[in-house]
Amino acid sequence: MREIASKQQLRLAYLRWAVVTVPLILLLGFGSARLAPMGSNNLWYEALAKPAATPPNWAFPVAWTTIYILMGLALAMIIHARGSTLRGPAIGLFVIQLLINLIWSPLFFGAHQVFAALIVIGVMFLAALATTLMFGRIRKAAAWLMVPYLAWLVCAAMLNFQIHQLNPDAATLVPSSSTTQIPL
Repeated sequence: MREIASKQQLRLAYLRWAVVTVPLILLLGFGSARLAPMGSNNLWYEALAKPAATPPNWAFPVAWTTIYILMGLALAMIIHARGSTLRGPAIGLFVIQLLINLIWSPLFFGAHQVFAALIVIGVMFLAALATTLMFGRIRKAAAWLMVPYLAWLVCAAMLNFQIHQLNPDAATLVPSSSTTQIPL
């Protein structure tokens, strides 16, 4: 005999996945951000000329926490979509875009590679867009949960580009003996 799960059972199964995916993504994101000091804790970043549209330092952790939570919920929806043949490729795309995401902070804040970080954020946007489109083919709600991430990446790319323009010598702004430098 084949039993069909109730809506309550399906919700609980989704929540079980979300309890794993949300903290995991938060942990990975915050771990990446901790590899090099950020914001006012980073003397190199503080010394950079920044565009007038730069958000205050407190806005970045608030935005990323929200984005990582939404990404974790979206991933849980896709993992929970057991009947979809696109589930595996969608999860694969998600992992790829997340790995690219985790590279950006150490590259920008630690290695002081502003132009390379700009390239990474462009690749990250394309991977996140592909992930969002694939998620949309499986669960529209999962794709909508990724939209704030895409919007934030556009803003971050514009800021990264403007910082690159304002600071053509950014990599040499602080002596290499600084504790905020990650050796390449």
